[in-house]
Amino acid sequence: MNTSTATSRPPRALPTGTQHTLTRGDAHAVVASVGASLRSYTVGGADVVLPFAETESAPAFSGAVLAPWPNRLTDGEYTFDGTAYEVPVTEHARRTALHGLVAYVAFTTTEQTDDRVVLEHTIVPTPGYPWSVHLAVAYTLDDDGLRVEVTATNVDEAAAPYGIGFHPWLSPGDATVDACTLQVDADVHVTVDDRLLPTGTEPVSGRFDLRGATPLDGVELDDAWVGMTRDADGLSWIRLARPDGRTVAMWADDSVVAWQVCTGDGIPRLDRRGVAAEPMTCVADAFRTGTDLVRLEPGASHRVTWGLRLL
Repeated sequence: MNTSTATSRPPRALPTGTQHTLTRGDAHAVVASVGASLRSYTVGGADVVLPFAETESAPAFSGAVLAPWPNRLTDGEYTFDGTAYEVPVTEHARRTALHGLVAYVAFTTTEQTDDRVVLEHTIVPTPGYPWSVHLAVAYTLDDDGLRVEVTATNVDEAAAPYGIGFHPWLSPGDATVDACTLQVDADVHVTVDDRLLPTGTEPVSGRFDLRGATPLDGVELDDAWVGMTRDADGLSWIRLARPDGRTVAMWADDSVVAWQVCTGDGIPRLDRRGVAAEPMTCVADAFRTGTDLVRLEPGASHRVTWGLRLL
């Protein structure tokens, strides 16, 4: 006898997960649970970041949290405390592991008000990253704009290698990147090879000197800067000035030691439509080089704070 009963089919999961809308005055932001991603942010109806639909996977890591490493890891291989590890290669053309383990993972909502949301996720130990690190990501709209705070806590029994970055694409408004100027508060450019992996550093000069407002017309960038310069409050800034008279201003505290900037050349849907401005606690390949790598001891926490404004 057939005893099966009809059951309702579970709902289809959105590629961006659960949506969280934040509002304060004329500012609105949508944070998606997948990747704890900033899916949209507007002020007075004007885009601050390039939005993407809740029904599509975030294009080119749009708005995502990049942990426990940002940027590229050569061949997905590294050694920590004398033991070799291997994580999946996700950028096959360059043979690198790109942007960590959580950019397309759903976070859990632990707090939400009209203008604030906190999303959390604990990294599950794997053979390639055998540590459990808890991430708490808070987005808050306040009188100064959008503020993002992340606390990472090692809930494992051994020290873990750690770094973090973020991947918003700044909006040029109704224009393209070529009609904008860009300013980056940093004195040192990171040189790279043909796989976009670091080979050294150099004082900024020529097209890599963005310390003043620099026209982006025809300038292709997928580069990192270190040697951050800071204001009286200890903040480093990136400013994208648009032809509509508005400026997208992004700041980061002193836990951030590098800016990555990408103009999206050749990336489908994003080709020169926006500027990825990525605050990072280390540059590419830190798991191999150790440069600015955070050694997160058991029970220890690491905090980073950055924000966005439309001026």
